[in-house]
Amino acid sequence: MLGGLSLTSALFIFQACYGTPQNMGLDIFIEGQVISLNTKMPIKGIRVSIENKFQYEFTDTDGKFSFYTETAKSYKIIFEDIDTYENGSFFGRDTTLTGINERAYLKIGLQEK
Repeated sequence: MLGGLSLTSALFIFQACYGTPQNMGLDIFIEGQVISLNTKMPIKGIRVSIENKFQYEFTDTDGKFSFYTETAKSYKIIFEDIDTYENGSFFGRDTTLTGINERAYLKIGLQEK
């Protein structure tokens, strides 16, 4: 009985790992860089999010960001300076992406307040 139980467990684990297609729904890769329009330098700490989703990233020290998201017809990407004065103060901006197959690259400039 123990041998049958072990074989059944092994087959279940194999099926769970390899027998079922795994689609997590995160099919589009969006990446880019946020810079200052005045200085052309990268901006750290800008929150990059997709409208109506609880998904966001912050730009790194090079102003770069990247994330995967679900496939959709269009994406409204929102850029917000939420740290205010830490890296300067910038006006928010948003842009809409359409017709994306697998990946998109954005270079966004923000205006200082």
